[in-house]
Amino acid sequence: MLRVIHFFALILLSMGAHAQASTHYVSDDVFTYIHGGPGTEFRIIGSVEAGQPITFNGKTEGDYSQIIDNKNREGWIRSDFVTDKPSFRTRFPEMEKELIQVNEQLNSISLNTDNAAQDLELANQKVTELQAALKTALTERDTARAKVNNDKDEQQFKMWQQGGIIAGIGALIGIILVYLPRPQRRKNSRWM
Repeated sequence: MLRVIHFFALILLSMGAHAQASTHYVSDDVFTYIHGGPGTEFRIIGSVEAGQPITFNGKTEGDYSQIIDNKNREGWIRSDFVTDKPSFRTRFPEMEKELIQVNEQLNSISLNTDNAAQDLELANQKVTELQAALKTALTERDTARAKVNNDKDEQQFKMWQQGGIIAGIGALIGIILVYLPRPQRRKNSRWM
């Protein structure tokens, strides 16, 4: 009968403690036994694997903390094995998902980088072609300017030459006219 009362008292205490309880975890680097009380002199109720979620009741005695494991067994384990950080069992799948996402992003960036490198190479080729075309156009422009200047000089030379020829012919005519005999004037005494 004492055991039944003790059992109901334990259930009532665990319900009250369960209301205040928060989720904690057994740290990842241990495999520990759950004891019936706060110490190794109490009987072993079971074991808890590293990383399993547990409920910490908030009670501690000495180096031990009272917990409820994932099988609803209430017992005590060493306090240094209890942590409030999620275990690797919980974090590992999340980290794998993040790793997959990061790898996909990295592959996408890598493809974009490869495409950008190809685009850059094509752009460099186009720049080289355009520079060659510009050099050709500048050479043609300089040749055309030289020809225009040459034609202009030649045209001015022809104008001066024609002007000189006209002036020479005019001077020659003037000289010839000076030496030509003059017509004689008629005298008024003549009749005709």
